[in-house]
Amino acid sequence: MSDEADLDRGSDAVGRNAPKKRLLRGVAAQTTAVAAAVHLLWAWPRLGSPPDARPYFFLAGSALAVAVAVATLRAGEYRRLYALGAGTLAAFLGGFPAWHGTDAAAALAAEPLAVVAVIVEVVGVGSFLALYRLAPPTSVAVERRREDEPDERGGSEAEEGPS
Repeated sequence: MSDEADLDRGSDAVGRNAPKKRLLRGVAAQTTAVAAAVHLLWAWPRLGSPPDARPYFFLAGSALAVAVAVATLRAGEYRRLYALGAGTLAAFLGGFPAWHGTDAAAALAAEPLAVVAVIVEVVGVGSFLALYRLAPPTSVAVERRREDEPDERGGSEAEEGPS
């Protein structure tokens, strides 16, 4: 295969398995998993508190975050997935000051889990945005995936012909 064909089809040097993209995917997945774990650690003992809805939102958000982390490691290069990852972490990040309002700084200082969450969420949003920027448009990723799938009948198009 020629060098141009390798570049078009996404060789390891420029495709999904480029070292920079592998590192960013690992960071994105790890920070997302840590953010989910921190939110679960905070929410679990508070379940059943009638006036506070946050534990239930944290459970749902953590489940989504874990699904995004797994998909980031296993799926192809999809900008929509990376945008979902960045958006999920940004929702966690923006939810803290939205909930606490002007007391957000004092609440952050009083809650060690919140400090950890803010740090990993900022790093995670940054890594998802970098992945988004490096990924090809979704239509290109889908077309590459179609090209890589074998023919449904088991043979290639070149082998088919009149019998």
